[in-house]
Amino acid sequence: MSDQGERWTLATVYPDMWADPDDDPRTSGENGPEGELATLHEFLSDYRLTLRMKCEGLDPEQLARRSVPPSTMSLLGLVRHLAEVERDWQNWITDGDPLPKLYGVRDGDFDGAVAEQAAVDGAYADLEREQAATDAALAAHQDLGERLGKDRIAVRELMVHRIEEYARHCGHADLLRECVDGRVGQ
Repeated sequence: MSDQGERWTLATVYPDMWADPDDDPRTSGENGPEGELATLHEFLSDYRLTLRMKCEGLDPEQLARRSVPPSTMSLLGLVRHLAEVERDWQNWITDGDPLPKLYGVRDGDFDGAVAEQAAVDGAYADLEREQAATDAALAAHQDLGERLGKDRIAVRELMVHRIEEYARHCGHADLLRECVDGRVGQ
């Protein structure tokens, strides 16, 4: 016997999905994007949205819950972590002085994910601000082969790395959410 709740989904068409196709904001119903840069942007956008969807409907305690022990990860910690990572990417592409860490010390993104509405609101504001700043910095560089920053990282490599980071953490979010309230789906 387990104290875990029942697994469930809102989807009715495909029970392994998070939402029905007609209700999924990631589904445009149109042909895919044209070109490599547009494709990379769409995948990044979809993974960003997936993370938000995994957090929807949860209160601060649920968002901050470290539901897969012994990991310190929580859904709120992932939101904070990705805000921190977006800031790091800005540092990769600049030749100037690096921006300071958002949450101070190592693991501050996860350790500071506390069950308070102010922490939740702050994390989402940080994520939106840092995403917008990284997007704006990269918008000036449409050539995917262009190399940026002190390490001369290619725009393409940075875009793929961003997608990989969000995709990996969306996988973590799947497990965390299922352990919080039993909701499942891609």
